Amino acid sequence: MIKFLQPWVVVWVLGALLAVFLLKWLVRWRYAASTIVGRMSAGRYRASLLRRAPFALLALAIAFIAVALMQPVLPHSTAEVTSRGLEIVIVMDLSSSMQEEIGLTDEQRARTSSAPRGATRLQATKDAIKSFVRSRTSDRMGLIVFSDNPYVVSPLTFDHQYLLRYIDLVDDQILQGEGQTAIGDGLALANYLLAKQSSGGRNHQVIVLFTDGEYNRGRDPIDVLQESKEAQIRVHVVGVDLDDFSRARPGVMALKATVEKNGGRYFDAGSEGDLTAASRTIDKIEKSTLTSRVYVEDVPVYQWFIIPALICFAGAMGLRAVPYFVDQT
Repeated sequence: MIKFLQPWVVVWVLGALLAVFLLKWLVRWRYAASTIVGRMSAGRYRASLLRRAPFALLALAIAFIAVALMQPVLPHSTAEVTSRGLEIVIVMDLSSSMQEEIGLTDEQRARTSSAPRGATRLQATKDAIKSFVRSRTSDRMGLIVFSDNPYVVSPLTFDHQYLLRYIDLVDDQILQGEGQTAIGDGLALANYLLAKQSSGGRNHQVIVLFTDGEYNRGRDPIDVLQESKEAQIRVHVVGVDLDDFSRARPGVMALKATVEKNGGRYFDAGSEGDLTAASRTIDKIEKSTLTSRVYVEDVPVYQWFIIPALICFAGAMGLRAVPYFVDQT
């Protein structure tokens, strides 16, 4: 829709036109009267309105110029939408207990001594992590695994296909000779990775820890979680198929309480479905931010009126050159 930047100009134009018409009326051309004038005043003797065409074109040209002087513009708005993703480090437990079959009861676990028949905790965790990675298209993500010691498998990257390939490569053979659960060291390495690769933003860093037990090696995870809180890093923990005894352990209970106290979530995932549900819930909690800026620009369209005005002026001048349109009064 057209808007006018200087609408008050129309008042001056109308005033000028009124002055011109008044001046013309006051200084009308004198003419000689005759006895035949009365008869010519009849309708059939009146001059054709067509003779007024030059005047009409001139008036129309002035009207177009008046509109052009009001500076008509078309408001044009453009929106710039930028997406800011999160920086997420996934920390995965590779202790020996992750090779056990997922979803067994305590009695089944006590009777089972052979190789797992169904999916192991590690396999189910990898599937849940891959589903989580695929859903985070605008985030930089990295992967750390730990057992006795933590290791960076992938630094923070936008190349999620690269990250998915490395998740597939994780198995029970890459940390041969290790079998303990250094949860604190894994979290500390995640903090370090985020600090080194940070893009400078606060409140945009997240750690997601998958573990199936209580820490029994390395740093106390409670101390490391305090460091995460001070660095404004949110930590979520997924407990993978913990048995009743492990859930009641002081270390696990303290980990759960501290995570939730610091603003994170703790998930108790006892099956493959629970793991998938936990990853989806974290995906809903940790949303990327969208920033929208709207720029409004006024596009001048005075040429839409100047060009018709010139055409009308040219038409009026051309008609004035024809004797039929010449005003003899």
